[in-house]
Amino acid sequence: MTASFSRSNSPSAILLIHCPDNKGIIATVSEFIFKNNGNITYLDQHVDTHRNVFFMRIEWEMDDFIIPDDKIGEYFDTLIAKRYDMKWQLHFSQDIPKMAIFVSKMPHCLYDILSRWKSKELEVDIPLIISNHRDLESVANQFGIDFFHFEINPHNKLEQEQAQLQLLAEHGVEFIVLARYMQVLTDDFIAHYRNNIINIHHSFLPAFPGAKPYHSAFERGVKVIGATSHYVTADLDAGPIIAQDIIRVSHADSINDLIRKGRDLEKVILSRSIWHHLQRQILVFQNRTIVFT
Repeated sequence: MTASFSRSNSPSAILLIHCPDNKGIIATVSEFIFKNNGNITYLDQHVDTHRNVFFMRIEWEMDDFIIPDDKIGEYFDTLIAKRYDMKWQLHFSQDIPKMAIFVSKMPHCLYDILSRWKSKELEVDIPLIISNHRDLESVANQFGIDFFHFEINPHNKLEQEQAQLQLLAEHGVEFIVLARYMQVLTDDFIAHYRNNIINIHHSFLPAFPGAKPYHSAFERGVKVIGATSHYVTADLDAGPIIAQDIIRVSHADSINDLIRKGRDLEKVILSRSIWHHLQRQILVFQNRTIVFT
């Protein structure tokens, strides 16, 4: 069930909830908001009947809400969440998250993200760009964003990741986007940003792994190419999927055509995933995502 109401520019609160399915959850949560003078602007729910799990995203205006922002979570947990054994997240629309971008040498995803950020399509603060190469430093300078270079090799990887984590903490970074960052993150690094690192890759994996997937795909005469964006986990390229899409290709397409079309798709899917994350539309359960739109 999805219920969308007229949206305004008023500050809003967003609750993401999952719990064992039970009667009366929607009514109870809605009543909590109504009794405290909140105006619901969005409500969507889903029941996984196989696992008997209830999921919901609900958003309401805060202009006349009685409970102070810093007390909403406490009240909700005491009055409702404990009763239904809920796991929940509370977010506020006026809070602008801080995002770091990790890059290597390929600029297409970085340019796309920064263009959307500059045009205010993506409402996010980008305090820094981190790279294991200096190739894209000029892009960061062009957009007025601090660029930090960390040369990484098998001997210094753990030390450099610790330095990166310290830098991210100093800048208050809440989530990370790997915009074609060609390094495998260690389990320890990932643990600091669980379900808060977004990656993009061609969806040929695992069929066409390696440095030249489009060349391999060309040799096999593929009819579609695609892109997949997901949260990063310790299992390489096997994290919860946020967004995917494909485009059709044919025998008339060259390798360069496949690369060009694939990179276009990577840009769109990565930015779409960032948008969902910023709008607090994603709820991760086990190794899957519920994406409310």
